[in-house]
Amino acid sequence: MDGASQPKPDWKIGVDIGGTFMDFCALETVSGRVASLKVLTTPDDPGAELLDGLCLLAEREGLDPAYVTRFVHGTTVGINTIIQRKGAKLALITNAGFEDVIELARLRMPDMYSLFCHRPDPLIARDMVFGVPVRMRADGSEALAPDTASVAAAARQAQAAGAEGVIVALLHSWRDTSQEASVKAMIEAATPGMFVFTSSEVWPVIREYERTSTAILNGYVHPRVAGYLTALESRLDAQGVPAKAMLTRSNGGLMSAGQGRRDCVSMLLSGTASGVIGASWLARQAGEARVLTLDIGGTSADFALIVDGEVQYGTDEQVGEFPLHIPSVSVSSIGIGGGSIATLGALGVLRVGPESAGSNPGPACYGRGGTDATVTDALAVCGWLGHSEMAYGQLRMNVDLARQAVGVLADQLGRSIEETAQAIIDIAVSEMFVEVEKLCSRAGVDLRDFALMPFGGGGPMLGAFLAQELGMSRVIAPRRPGVVSALGGLVSDLRGDFIRTVYAPLEDATLPQLEQDFAALADEGRAWLDTQGFDGTADLRLSADMRYAGQSFEIEVALSPDWLNAVDQIAAAFHETHKRIYDFEDPDGKIELVNLRLSALGGAPKPTFPVSQATQEQATADRHVPVWINGWCDVPIYDRAQLGGGAVFDGPAIVAQEDTTFAVPPGASAHVDAHLNIHLSLVEQSNV
Repeated sequence: MDGASQPKPDWKIGVDIGGTFMDFCALETVSGRVASLKVLTTPDDPGAELLDGLCLLAEREGLDPAYVTRFVHGTTVGINTIIQRKGAKLALITNAGFEDVIELARLRMPDMYSLFCHRPDPLIARDMVFGVPVRMRADGSEALAPDTASVAAAARQAQAAGAEGVIVALLHSWRDTSQEASVKAMIEAATPGMFVFTSSEVWPVIREYERTSTAILNGYVHPRVAGYLTALESRLDAQGVPAKAMLTRSNGGLMSAGQGRRDCVSMLLSGTASGVIGASWLARQAGEARVLTLDIGGTSADFALIVDGEVQYGTDEQVGEFPLHIPSVSVSSIGIGGGSIATLGALGVLRVGPESAGSNPGPACYGRGGTDATVTDALAVCGWLGHSEMAYGQLRMNVDLARQAVGVLADQLGRSIEETAQAIIDIAVSEMFVEVEKLCSRAGVDLRDFALMPFGGGGPMLGAFLAQELGMSRVIAPRRPGVVSALGGLVSDLRGDFIRTVYAPLEDATLPQLEQDFAALADEGRAWLDTQGFDGTADLRLSADMRYAGQSFEIEVALSPDWLNAVDQIAAAFHETHKRIYDFEDPDGKIELVNLRLSALGGAPKPTFPVSQATQEQATADRHVPVWINGWCDVPIYDRAQLGGGAVFDGPAIVAQEDTTFAVPPGASAHVDAHLNIHLSLVEQSNV
């Protein structure tokens, strides 16, 4: 066959940026070859690491940017902007007399069990909130029309005070968006230099605070996100990448970068959500339906549940100090990661995190100038790390520097360096244990029925130790755990979420409204998919927020469009869901419909990875290295690239690979499946 008849390569690239590394997962679909990579982030020049990664893929894997047909990116720019409070200076224009909506919030403290907690300062200061004479009634009728002079005066006052943008949030705009749209037009005419978002265009939900706060988050990150995405597209163009950039969303789906410039709030949790989507796809391959995912990066650990093969979703996730009220993959996070710094408190108590060394200077063992002891340093001191290059050859652990950093704490504690390092690891695991217990209590699940899937750069290092503490007996380590979030972008579908507030009793008289609202949502969903370039058959998924009359909050219930003309079927679905969550139902109770929701999905082709023949055989260790396990002992170290399907070995052991290191505790038995996942069977710790 001559060269002209050779099929052209077809590269699909998923990219995810974290606190320390940017991860790449690239699939060449013609040959089935998979390439992965990590590059250190560049906090001072966000996006520069993208060029570094593409150049390395070209150099090492022969990637030609001209043949990249799919490029999916998950970014932390939005959430970091909120955490660091480096967003836009905003003004809020609302109804006169309702200027305190973001100050009052829901009158809840962040931690009801703490006497010392405090509510975070709002992202919009009180002196940047302006009330204007305008009013809509709850039924959607207009009581007082907006006055151009009053609105223009408020907008000019906000601009004079330094506002870069304005959020418009008016009473009952979920019922009718016209007043907010009119006020927005008046602001744009009076102050052309400022951007304007209305609460109803961001997320038209019934509750005023939730709708207002979601719009504020969107506006707060808008300039930095829009600037980052513009630079991203410019960099891709400069590299000759023809594929249009797609972004991972908080709901686990994808959208175009063009939409991301305006719909910024929907990508705040893109990286964490993408990781769960990737993990769920890998879990299905491995035949696991009930999985606890553990994603540990440089700054945080994220947990999520996969139940009966389905990713779990919520509408009250936390972004920094603020609640996020749009549909999101349900993820719990804690500030424990590989770069989390260990310190001694005022009473001499050792603590870990939430402060992180990040990528610059990073843990002491990176040799980049860091001097604080971190979780990664503790693992290096105990011998679990430091025996091979990491991050695809970009890092070589300096164990002596790790010992120096941990040694400072050891001297203060009057303990050995190894004992102090082990204490740091134990504290990190216990902090994660507490957060996972909260998650499982809320979800009502027994983790003994679940397998743990650790991923991210730090997940495999600590995952098996956490599983033992939780009483779990199974752990699955994917083939490339360090880039699961990047892989998630390659297996995600387009997904748009849409909502209509119904706020009506569930009765026959409400059914025509439900059918009308569903038809409108379906049209909106299909139109959105069209704007994303999808030309297939849309997968429309319907649900409703429902509650018993008298309840303050509702639950989401999956519905079939065929039920919209049958009250009994909708009611039965609600009773069943309520009983599953709360172990209680009231078959005679009156039911209220609050919101009707629709998710429009556009399916994308899924990658196919090679499958190996699994023939059981004892794995051969490369060598033995000293590891501290209540004393020094020799532990075998295995090269992940040499572990074929069917390989078996026992713990304690270390599995080294380019993107992470897998620590296998004593008493564990391991086998490798046909997809090259490592499955651990654990025994409970005798010293717990």
